[in-house]
Amino acid sequence: MKILVASHSYIVDLNCEKLKALANLEPGIEVTIVVPKRWRPGGVMKDTIETRYREEGSFRVVPVSNFSQNNQGLLTFGADLVSLLRSFKPDIIQVEQGSKSLAYAQFITLNKLLNLKAKNVFFTWWNLPYTLKFPASLLENYNLKNTDGIVVGNQDGAEILNDRGYIGRMSIMPQLGVDDSVFCPQSQPELTTKLGIQPDEFVVGFVGRFVPEKGIFTLVKALEKVRDRNWKLLLLGRGELKSEVQQQAEKFGFNDRLIWVESVPHIDVYRYINLMNTLVLPSETAYQFKTLTSAGWKEQFGHVLIEAMACQVPVIGSDSGEIPNVIDQAGLVFSEGNVEELSDRLKQLMDDKNLAEELGRRGYQRAIAKYTNCALAKELLEFYRSL
Repeated sequence: MKILVASHSYIVDLNCEKLKALANLEPGIEVTIVVPKRWRPGGVMKDTIETRYREEGSFRVVPVSNFSQNNQGLLTFGADLVSLLRSFKPDIIQVEQGSKSLAYAQFITLNKLLNLKAKNVFFTWWNLPYTLKFPASLLENYNLKNTDGIVVGNQDGAEILNDRGYIGRMSIMPQLGVDDSVFCPQSQPELTTKLGIQPDEFVVGFVGRFVPEKGIFTLVKALEKVRDRNWKLLLLGRGELKSEVQQQAEKFGFNDRLIWVESVPHIDVYRYINLMNTLVLPSETAYQFKTLTSAGWKEQFGHVLIEAMACQVPVIGSDSGEIPNVIDQAGLVFSEGNVEELSDRLKQLMDDKNLAEELGRRGYQRAIAKYTNCALAKELLEFYRSL
């Protein structure tokens, strides 16, 4: 089976591990990833990335000329894509830019013109209802009409696509898996000492952006209600709310219990997760975000959850978006924005070591069975075969 996947996401080598695992599952599978030659990710990564060609056995990454360098929806590829499609002759084409993607429409059209007879698949994270006006509505209608299968990052996204009129095959799985050779239980004595964490301190962890929709204020308020316990809060990330979080912690009288860590490469995040007694993802649905076709945000998956689960760290998450489905019975869930419920979940883990250990084991088993790169590669291959 020849599989071609196109997305700007794979300009990062670490993001390619699932598809690399797919290429190595069994003989006869070839995977080619198409990435834009130049891309400006934005955010903390301000420089334009010049992508490079990679080839490892039946797996390769091929940079192709592109016309938009920083907009997912407007991304399209140059004429060198045609020669690549002609030479590779894929059986599956998967474009990971959503249902309204110009790039997906481009691949669908070239599939027809070149008579490749490949199955058309796209991936999407989008999990909120939306409306479309012409010409975006025409573009999505064309894409959905010519789709053989969809990989959706969450259950809400699948339901929305059904509401949009799609009745074909779908598979629900995240875009990226967890590398269990890196994210696994490992003691970190040197880092523990460096950060001043004592053996009897319960470490509550938060990994992500310090922004309102990530619920960081709810976490700080919940910790105020368990201030009689011996805990520290390890905050890994950065964002606009850092000074406000510091002010709130000072107001509550526990600013000295906060451990701030910034600018950690993703490959080192496992070291900090392994310091935690629990990782909390308190995301909150928000409606202040607006695009041309929709408004709002809710948690699309929560990748840090599966990284913590793979490290056998018990997780606590809000019920925003996909979080409850990711955790299932392998952690604790609270109503988003509910300070009392979150403080109760924290007390449960702080006061019941057996519960914490049991949830850690469940999370680990769930991550290994369902969310590693290899597990997702196998699931994806079965989906392709069903098409």
